[in-house]
Amino acid sequence: MRIFLTGATGYIGGPVLDALVRGGHDVTALVRDNEKARRVKARGGHPVIGNLADPESFRGSADAQDGYVHAAFDYASGKGPAIERAALETIIAAAKRPLVASTIVVRPGVVYGGGGGIVGDIFKSATNGLVRVVGDGNNHWPLVYDRDLADLYAKLAVNVDASGIYHANDEGDERVNDLVSAIAPYVPVRPDVRNVPIDEARTKMGPFADALALDQLVRSPRAHALGWTPTLHSVAGNAARLLEEWRAARN
Repeated sequence: MRIFLTGATGYIGGPVLDALVRGGHDVTALVRDNEKARRVKARGGHPVIGNLADPESFRGSADAQDGYVHAAFDYASGKGPAIERAALETIIAAAKRPLVASTIVVRPGVVYGGGGGIVGDIFKSATNGLVRVVGDGNNHWPLVYDRDLADLYAKLAVNVDASGIYHANDEGDERVNDLVSAIAPYVPVRPDVRNVPIDEARTKMGPFADALALDQLVRSPRAHALGWTPTLHSVAGNAARLLEEWRAARN
C-alpha cells in the first residue's frame, strides 16, 4: 500500500515508519528539513519536506495515497490545535479523493521504549538520583511499548474493515510506584523519591500534572480482535532491558 505518514521522525511516528516499511508498504513521510529527510530515507521511507502548519506544502504529496497515518503534533508554536485542524482537514480531503474507506482513532496508553516518553523521563530522573512523583504514586498508568503500538498502526492501515476507536495498552496495570521501584536497582545510586502534592505540581506543570496523577485501568478488546498482541506486558518486569534501550537511544 501507498501510505502518507506525518511525524515520521517523532517518538511514535518513528516506530510506525519502521513497522510500515517492514510490512512492505510504500511510505511517503512529511518532514520539516533535509536532516530529517535523510533519516527517513535511511529507514526506507520517501521523505517530502513541508510543514504541518502549511497544508499547501504537502497537499500534493498527500493526494492519491491508499492510506494515511497522522502521528505529528506541533508543540512548539503554541498553535497546536489550530494547526492540527487544518492539517487533518487537508489529509481527510486527500483521503476522500481516492475513496479511502474509513477513519480510525488510536488511543495509546503512556508510550515507553527508546529514548523518550514519560517513562524515559523516569529513567533520566532515576539516573540523576531524584524522581519526583505527582501524588502518592499508587495510581495506575496504561502503558504500551512503542514498537507494539507501531505494529497496531500497521495492522489498522491495511485492514479495510477497521474503523472507529482503538485503545492500545499492554494491560499490565502497573502503578507509578511499581515502575520507580523496578528501575531503582539498575541505576548507579538508588534514587531518592519525592512525592509532589498535586497543587504544587499544577503550579509548576499546569494540566500535565493532572495527567500524570490519573488512575487508569484500560483494556484494548477491539485491537486484540484484530490479532494484535503486545510483545511486552510490563515495564517493571523489563526494567533492565528498557533502561539499556533508553541509554542506547540517547548515545
